Amino acid sequence: MKFRPLGDRVVVRRVKEDQKTAGGIIIPDTVAEKPQEGEVIAVGPGAPDNNGKLIPTSVKAGDAVLFGKWSGTEVKIDGEDLLIMKESDILGVIEGKKKK
Repeated sequence: MKFRPLGDRVVVRRVKEDQKTAGGIIIPDTVAEKPQEGEVIAVGPGAPDNNGKLIPTSVKAGDAVLFGKWSGTEVKIDGEDLLIMKESDILGVIEGKKKK
């Protein structure tokens, strides 16, 4: 299935973080905080400004981004947990980050 977000919405896949502390203690999923870093999967065409002119989104698929702790709506698409959020919920793009 293909999913295309509307307006200035962005689909993000959370980046999995290590579930182990520096001392080697394993942190169970039930108490681990969800990561605030992700990879952009899909972007909408953008949102119109006050004059009706379309302002394109400034992120693109493949960008590594940081977003707020409570940002987005969690959805499951093709069995994968993803987030859909407005572009304004994205705090910034991480430059030079290698994909895992």
